Amino acid sequence: MIKKIKKGSTMKSLRSIVPFLILALILGVSCTEKGEQEILAEEPVIEESAEDEVVEEVATEEEALDESVEGEIVGEETLKDKIAFMSERDGNAEIYIMNIDGSEQINLTNEPESDVSPSFSPDDSKIFFLSDRDGGDGDYEIYTMNIDGSEQTRLTNNPGIENFPSFSPDGTKIVFFNDYNGTCEIYMMNIDGSDQTNLTNNPAVDYFPSFSPDGSKIAFASGRSGSGDIYIMNIDGSEQTRLTNNQKWDDFPSFSPDGSKIVFDSYRNGTCEIYMMNIDGSDQVNLTNSLGDDGFCSFSPDGTKIMFISNRDEDPEIYIMNIDGSGQTKLTNNPGNEFSPSFSPDGSKIVFSSERDGNYEIYIMDSDGKNQVRLTDNQSMDFYPCFLP
Repeated sequence: MIKKIKKGSTMKSLRSIVPFLILALILGVSCTEKGEQEILAEEPVIEESAEDEVVEEVATEEEALDESVEGEIVGEETLKDKIAFMSERDGNAEIYIMNIDGSEQINLTNEPESDVSPSFSPDDSKIFFLSDRDGGDGDYEIYTMNIDGSEQTRLTNNPGIENFPSFSPDGTKIVFFNDYNGTCEIYMMNIDGSDQTNLTNNPAVDYFPSFSPDGSKIAFASGRSGSGDIYIMNIDGSEQTRLTNNQKWDDFPSFSPDGSKIVFDSYRNGTCEIYMMNIDGSDQVNLTNSLGDDGFCSFSPDGTKIMFISNRDEDPEIYIMNIDGSGQTKLTNNPGNEFSPSFSPDGSKIVFSSERDGNYEIYIMDSDGKNQVRLTDNQSMDFYPCFLP
């Protein structure tokens, strides 16, 4: 479970708050451990919070936000503007889908075990997710289903836990990492689960793989040097090249939409900061320079902005900045934690999970932080929202 950060206390880094992002709520599994970071009282100057102009509202009863529809099949004509997410409202983690206004919330999985971390295939036809329904006891495997919940199919069957599945740009391949007996390896498979291949084959931990936009390269983090560093390789696993080299952990690499840059999280300055570099590892620049922890960054679809989570004001909030690090702006400003933000395909909206009302619910806002609207409303946890591409 995610623990609420208490003001005035020593706080864990964002890695400890949300271990490995995709399994934070269910597993608490990690290939690396981060120490606690003391958050200092001083903070950098940032722009005014967009919250000053936010009109926060809950969608009306007519939008049926609190009327979950289970087992309903979604017609082909309605498969537009959808958000998938995870919910524990039925007593365990299930995958749901809803319209972007929060209406027609549908349980797609309906299994007694946990189903988490949904993501849409690039062609919009499938939802991929992690489930321990066949292995139990946290043995998570990768599954796929149609976006109406039909044809739920297991793609992997390995000892250990499958993590962080990511699609190739053309939608034909999935890269992921397997955590088994403390060793993480990066694998690739076809979208139907065939031809599963170990790409890294190293006794150290290799994790957080990310495709380049042209599909020719994979960036990843590895502990093979004794600390976590960013590496890059060809999609067949050849030419594994180290890009960062320091005694602190670097992880969560992600390519810019044009493929020319890689952003990543780094602890080299004592707290977690967001860095950017060229894809050959040159010109490594600290973009955030905050006294708190900044991480879990993602590019806007047009490549002009970077969204991230920061606890520089103690509670984790959602921020956005220009790609050179300027214009760091706080989009949310609440006493609860804000997590798992995701851009809409056109970059105009951000969907995220917030604890501001006492438990985690799904919210949507404009990309400048305005018009924050709660989409779900129940007594259990809703998390990991993502837009239909």
